[in-house]
Order: sequence, then C-alpha cells, then structure tokens
Amino acid sequence: MEAGVVLLLLFPLLGIGSTLSFYGDSISFMAPEKEMGGTFKVTFYHRQNGKSNCQDQSSFSCDSGVCTGFNESSVLQTDQDSTGQGRWCQSEGHTTATILTNNASFSLRDSGCCWVSNVEGKTQWTTYAELDLGTRSDTHTVNSCPVTTTVSSLRVPQNCFSRIRILAHDPDGDEVKCRFATSGPRNFTLDETTCILTSTGDIETGIHVFELMLEDFSTNNITLTYSDGTSVFREASGMNSPPLCKVKLQFSIEVLLPIPNCEAGHVQPIFLYRTPSHGDILHATVGQTFQLYAEAEARHASIRDFQVSGPQNMTKVFKDDVLGKAEVTLSWTPQLSDLYRYVPVCFTAETNDTQSEMRCVVVLVTQASTTQGKATVHCSTNKMTVALDKASMPGIDENFLKLSDPSCSLTSNSTHIMGAMSFSTCGTKIEDKGDYIIFKNDINSFELPNEVITRRKTVKIGFSCQFPKAISISNYYNLHNADYIFTESNFGSFGYTFEIFHNSSFTNRVEASAYPVQVKLLQTIFMGIQASSELPNVMLFVESCKATPDNNPENSLSYYIIRNGCVEDETVAIYPSNQTAFNFGVQAFKFTGNYDQVYITCSVILCEPESPFSRCAQGCLKDPSRRRRRGLSRETGSHYITQGPLQFVGQPFPDTAENSQEVLMERSGTLPEVSPPPASPGTKSSGEGWEMRKIFSSNISTAVFASAFLVSVVLLGIMARYYRKNRRAEDRNVLIASEWEN
Repeated sequence: MEAGVVLLLLFPLLGIGSTLSFYGDSISFMAPEKEMGGTFKVTFYHRQNGKSNCQDQSSFSCDSGVCTGFNESSVLQTDQDSTGQGRWCQSEGHTTATILTNNASFSLRDSGCCWVSNVEGKTQWTTYAELDLGTRSDTHTVNSCPVTTTVSSLRVPQNCFSRIRILAHDPDGDEVKCRFATSGPRNFTLDETTCILTSTGDIETGIHVFELMLEDFSTNNITLTYSDGTSVFREASGMNSPPLCKVKLQFSIEVLLPIPNCEAGHVQPIFLYRTPSHGDILHATVGQTFQLYAEAEARHASIRDFQVSGPQNMTKVFKDDVLGKAEVTLSWTPQLSDLYRYVPVCFTAETNDTQSEMRCVVVLVTQASTTQGKATVHCSTNKMTVALDKASMPGIDENFLKLSDPSCSLTSNSTHIMGAMSFSTCGTKIEDKGDYIIFKNDINSFELPNEVITRRKTVKIGFSCQFPKAISISNYYNLHNADYIFTESNFGSFGYTFEIFHNSSFTNRVEASAYPVQVKLLQTIFMGIQASSELPNVMLFVESCKATPDNNPENSLSYYIIRNGCVEDETVAIYPSNQTAFNFGVQAFKFTGNYDQVYITCSVILCEPESPFSRCAQGCLKDPSRRRRRGLSRETGSHYITQGPLQFVGQPFPDTAENSQEVLMERSGTLPEVSPPPASPGTKSSGEGWEMRKIFSSNISTAVFASAFLVSVVLLGIMARYYRKNRRAEDRNVLIASEWEN
C-alpha cells in the first residue's frame, strides 16, 4: 500500500515566544493506541530548552483535517537554575492527537527561528518525528519510538571534552542508531551504534548546536500489518529497510575556556556510587511517589545545583556539605495518564565554572509495584550468589524467572530460589561509580514468545556487589579473566577456570599481575581449562576455541584453532589430563593489520560421562549437522570463556643458547619461569622494570646475533668464491695434463 502521511504541523506562537532564542528540544511518544472507532490515539511529550525564560515557542495543530480530535495540555516549566544566574530552564507539554487509521505512518514537524547565536551560524530550527503505524508481528502492537532527551544546558571546558553519552532507549528492544540530521559541527564525531558524541580535534569555544536523528530497527525479522489488511516484511536490522520510527533530538553545547585540571572530581564534579548509571531502567507506580537519588563530588569547587530534565511536577531537593559533596533527591508521583509511559530523566551536577557528565535514565510507569521479594546476596572476590525467599513472593512461578543472560538459569529448593555467577558471566554488568566499582545483575520474569496474555506477576529483582576502588578486585576483574561461574537447573552451580601457564607441566600459572601477557610470534603458549561442579562425576568438553583481536567473542575478525571439537590449527598440541581438565598448547600468532593483541575464547560444555548420546561422547564432528539434540542427554548449555590478552612485543629471531631460553623465539619454545628481582625499598614494584630489562636484554642479544650472522654470511660467501675459484684452477690443470698425455 502507499504509505499515506499525516502531518502534524507546529505553528510558532507570535509575540513573546517568537523573540526567544531556541536552545533545543526533544519529543517522546507513548505507545500509540488503536481505538474502537477505527482511529489511532497518539500522545507525545515535547520538552523545550531555554535559559532565563522558558516559554514554549510552539503550538500544535493537525493538518488537512485528518485528525478527528486534538487535545493540547498546558505547558509547565519543569526545571530552572536555582542560583539566580539564569543559566538554564526547561518546559514540558503534551499533546494527544486522534488520527484516522487509513494511514500507514504519520509525521510530526515544526520549524522556526532562531537558534541561539552559535559558532556554526545556524538560525532556522526544525523539529521532526515520524512513526510507522503498522502492527508488529513480534509484539502484536504498534511500534514504540526511541526515548531520548538532554538537559537544557550542556557546557564543558575546551580542553576537557571527552564524550557525551546520548540517551537512546527503545521500549521494544530494537536497535537504535544515531546520526547527524544535518552536517555536524566541525571536529565532532557521533558513533551511530553507541550514540556517543566525541571530539576529533581542537574544538572552538562558544555555543555549538546539534541536530541528531534517532532511528530504530528491529533485531528480528518482523511483518507490519496495516488497518486495510496489507502487510510489509522488515528484515532484522536491515539497513536497506526504512526505520520503524525517527525522532529528532536538538541541543546545544557551550564550549568554555580551558581550565587547569580536567581530572573528574577535581573541579568538574564526578558522580558517586549511589547515583544511577547512565541508561538504567527504573520503575515507578501510578499514584505512588517515585524517588531518584544522585550524589556528586568536586574536591576543588562548590557544587551549586543539579540541572534536571524530567516530567512535569517532578520536585528537586538539593543539599550540599563542606567537603565538596552534594546530593539531590528527585520526587515524582505518576498519574493514571502516565501509565506505561517511558519517561526520560537526565541530570548534571553544576558548579559556577563547569558541570559533571550528563547521566540519563528511563522511568517506566506501571500499574502495580513490581514484585521485589526478599533476597540475600553474598559477595566474594570473584563471584556473587543470590538467594530469594519464596515466602516473600507468594504466587510467583519460578519456572518463568531468568537472569540478565537467559542461558544462565536458577536453581531452587523448598524455601529459596538461588543463583551463582562470576563477575564476567550471566550478563553481569560492571559500573564505575566514581569511588566504587559495582557488579550488577537482575532476576526478571519473562513470557513465552507466542503468549498474547499472561496472568503471572511481573518480577524484577536487582542485586549487586560493590567494592571500593582501593582494593584489588577492580584490577583483578579488568586484567585477568580466569573464573567463570554458572547455574543451570539440571546441573546446579558449576564453573570453569581458564589460565595461561609457564610450561607444559601446567602447574605454574601466569599471575594476574602479569596481564596482558607479553609473547613473541611462534612462541608456544600453554593454556588450561579446569571445570568444577556440585555433581560428583562430570566430563569437560571443549567444543571450540577461537582467537579475536579484542575480548568480543562475536567479533567478525576471528580465527578458529578448534572448531566442532576438531583441531583446526596445525600447531595445536593437546596434553593428557583428567576428565574435568583440558590442557593445550598453540604457537603464538597475530592478526594482520594494526593489531598487537589476541584473546582466546573457548566454548565449553559439561556432560555426564556415562551418557553415550552427549556432546562429550560425540567428540570431533566434521559435519555439525550430525550433532544430537541436547534433550537426549544430560549436559549443560554451551558457555563462552575468554582469556587474554596476549600482547606481542617483537619479531622472533634465533638467539644465543642462554637467551633463547628467556625470550622463546623457537616454534617449540616455552614461556619460561623467570622471576623478577625483588623490589627495592620504597618502590612500587620491580615487575615493570624487570619486564623492560628482559626486553632490552633481548634486543641487545638480537642485535649481537644479527651482526654475527651478517659477518658469517659474508665470510661464507668469500670462502665459497675462493673454493670455486681453486676448483676451477684444479680442473683446468687436470684437463691440460690429460691433453699433454694424449
């Protein structure tokens, strides 16, 4: 069908509104509703940025008479600078339009003058959004648009600009891509997948204006069905297909004069650990007060206020202390009209001279409180365990609960539902909260894909472990991926350790402090995987191992050394071990191009050893289609474990006998057990210097050998020439003698 388009035209107000400078705006939609009378009801919220005066500059009307109803709310100011300097304000209003269903999509548009005076010299601004009105085959509803906004005034010192994260949340779980709607300001770059704005060079002081377009694409193949019975197919993340929705976001950034110190928390405020993370999804309930708490610190400046972009009637209570810290509590009571609304909330901590990073969250409004339950969390140095009290959650179906990564399931007994995971598995997220590092996961309820209705209660239980940055947990997590812990209903808790070893005895592992492990090409790397389980008799099977240039196992640039249980790289050697261990060696290699690191990711499975139908029993499968279904045997799911990085420090060359044991440049070389000398009193560590001395020693040895090698080649050439010359002389003498005798 031809996609008819309904235009909702926004006509600028005359008078005071037309004289105001434009600082940007955002639009967010509630999910469109299909009415009984064959119409759509579409409600959208419009936030407009300003400075000292936040009068709305737009009025909404429906074009061409295609709207059977049009209801615009009053516009209210939602935030303003409480210090009296008039640096920011923001207003919000919402409009509900009733649209005839004989349209496949509709567009929302406005334009006016004038942008605040800016470096780019832009004057005209345009607000725009476009939504497809087809019913999705996966959600059985009309598509929901990406949710976004910004605070009214963004400002950053010229020498301190690093990044600005743009909120881009999609209620349907679609992939959101961000792009410049018009040409972006000079030396600014926008990452379309992460929606992060960065600088690529020197940026000019003054106000820069930004016009971004956020577009969503389904991550699954879907069909869109329209009111006249026609339908269209949309390929998963198909860039050749039009987006399901377009939403334009406009904002300005003031680039300030440089400051002496750009360290976060020095003059620029830094958020502390009690503050929600950027992109968090929070929950509010109709008729109940929702609160959001944020805390920030600036050790050499005073935090005067928090700037907030939020809904109408959200209140702000600010409190500071004499130690450079300040906090804000935001309170809001959703009304029935807010039910199922995704509300964007952004905030910054403000000083007189600068501000913190911008953080944004999304608040989902529901009818009743999400079931929380009573949970006990135990934190250790490499894992966390959670136990939910069943008595605190009456009527909950434990079979419909999952962790952030659904491949990790939960176990239960008569009183509790339990889960255990390491900090690098099961969807656990790491968050930097300034003075703390936090590992977070969730237990959520879920529905089956073909369910249209459900009578099960919604469950969302977040749990976390937090550690001060002063302790070694953060360094251990970032540099050394060794312990992986999983839980599955049939196998209980089980785990894997993945280590790099010094030699083929597999007894002396490389310490965590030595990561990234420095290696040379052709050096043999010894790696070992060990499984542990609550069950007394299990067998480990390594289904695949592949290399990538980063720690993303899904990277398209990869190289398999083991695949489908079969060795693919000719240098791989598998060493004898027990049934819960897998030890192997492989000669070091690197990816062509500008890559100096390699990560190894293995897919591992645990089986009951007596099962003849298990994946472990099948071994190497040249034809993966012959693999039996998991349901025929008792085995775990396949889990990824990663080790690395291996970092390359130079090209291999033969060396003297003594140094060849140290720098390992033969194909069959080993990672030697070389201990650094003890640190001198008062120094941090001798490890780094020792590594540098090893490399320096290796370089000297290489240079000496190379010189000797060249001299040898020259001498051999001279000797060979001398030999050939003498041999030709002897041959001539023999020939002359023969002729003389004849």
